Parts: sequence; C-alpha cells; structure tokens
Amino acid sequence: MLSLLSAAATAGAPIHWVDLGLTRGIDLGFFTLRWYSLAYLAGIVLGYWHLTRMIKAPGAPMAQRHADDLFFYCTLGIILGGRLGYATFYTGGDTGIPSLWAHPGELLKLWNGGMSFHGGLIGTVLAMAWVSWRNKLDFVRVGDYIAVCVPFGMLFGRLANFVNGELWGRVATGVPWAMVFPDGGTLPRHPSQLYEAALEGAVLIVVMLLLFWKTRARWRKGLLVGVFTFGIALARFVVEFFREPDAQLQEFAVRTGLSMGQWLTVPLILLGLFFVVRALTRRPLGAAEVAAPA
Repeated sequence: MLSLLSAAATAGAPIHWVDLGLTRGIDLGFFTLRWYSLAYLAGIVLGYWHLTRMIKAPGAPMAQRHADDLFFYCTLGIILGGRLGYATFYTGGDTGIPSLWAHPGELLKLWNGGMSFHGGLIGTVLAMAWVSWRNKLDFVRVGDYIAVCVPFGMLFGRLANFVNGELWGRVATGVPWAMVFPDGGTLPRHPSQLYEAALEGAVLIVVMLLLFWKTRARWRKGLLVGVFTFGIALARFVVEFFREPDAQLQEFAVRTGLSMGQWLTVPLILLGLFFVVRALTRRPLGAAEVAAPA
C-alpha cells in the first residue's frame, strides 16, 4: 500500500482508495467481522495491558483489582457513551430532535451510523467516577493513569476509519496524497482519518508514554489528565479544518463558522489547560500520599 501511495503521489495523480485493496472486514461467510470492531477491541486490550504495567510502578493510585474493574466499566462507557453521543450530537441536523433518539431501536444497530469521540469520553469519565467512588480512589489520579492508555484506542480507531473508507476529509487541491474515496464523489480529498491517527494517536502516545515513564509527571496530580485533554482536543480542532463535516451538519458548520466537532473541543481545550496549570503550580505528591490501595 505504501508503494502505491508513493507512486501515485510522484505521478501527481490522485490516489484512489479502491486501488489500495482494503476491505471493511473479514468475511467469515455467515458474518463479517468489521475492522472497526477489532480496532476498538485492540485499543481496549492494549490499554488494559499497559495499565497493568503502570500500576506496578511506584506511585500507583490503584491495585490490580481496580484496574480490572476499570477495564470492564470503561469498555461499557466507551461503547454506550460513543453510541449515545453520536445519536445526540451528530444526527437530526437542524430538526431539533436527533433522529436516532426518535427511533431508539436504531441505537442498537452499531453498524448504522457511528460512534462519537466526545460521547465515548463522557462514558469513560462516568465509568472512572463510578469505580473511584465505589473503591474510595482518587478520581483525578485514576484519570491520570487512564489518560496515558486512551491514545492507543484513538490510533486504532482512526486507522479503522481509513480502512473503512469513511469520515474522509474535505476536497483537496494540489495535495499529492489527496485521495478519492468511494462515497466521497469523484474529487480527491484529504485522508483526514490518517491525520487524526497521527495526531490523536501516534503523537499523543509518544507524548504520554514519555511523560509517564521518563519524567515525574505522575507525581503531579492532574498533569497527565490535563496534557491528554488539551492535546487530543487541540488535535481534533486542527484536523476538523481538513475533515468533511457530517452531511446533516454541514449547514450548521457554515452558519456557525466551526464544525460541531470543533465546538465540542473548545471546552476540552480550556479544561486541559486548567488541569495543567493547576498541576504545575501545586506541590508534587510525596510517597505517603500515593500509597496504592490494597
């Protein structure tokens, strides 16, 4: 695939997604296993594996049993929150009533429509709050550890969007890597899924892992949460300039000057900055304050 992208870019012709030989899943005959589902699974499992490594390092705010609870409840939060968020923010257009809420049965059809990052984030935060409250854990410090693991899922999810040929970008002129997607018309477009995979996934993975393993960031309560929140919101805000707005929200984007995704990231950017500033202006935690719960 990389050789095809390089050759097309060199020739100056737009790249055609269909020529990449990608499939939207694995056909098992009786059932098609979607890459998007596998991406969610891979991100969640890899995040859980890394969390179990993190809590073995000094300063962990939780024990293994808490990590197991978080794995279960955060998985529910991602799926339910992502789906309900998509139904709330991205369906219905200007009618005032989201179409998926008008037909609740459609919510269960995960293959029809999509998942919302903001909804999944809300679901994950609620899951963390529940586990923290039930086990008397420090909610913000739990969030610090979860924040390091989330970019894994973002990377796989955005790559799956590209493999599915969905959520393509705006029409691009003079861009050597512009691509023609099957459902995006005949004009070449930005492969914005890859931009998101790079910024929300790969770059943030490197930043968060370096902060956790190579610095004392985990001893500053809320710093990792703040960096993650600010970083992923800023990345999403930037990429939205290249991403085609959902068809039902194009008029909204024209009328307000920003896409729905951008409006939803503004509060996250401010929240991330708040956590970063607060963490850096407070005294780092001491050993007695970070004793792991039994």
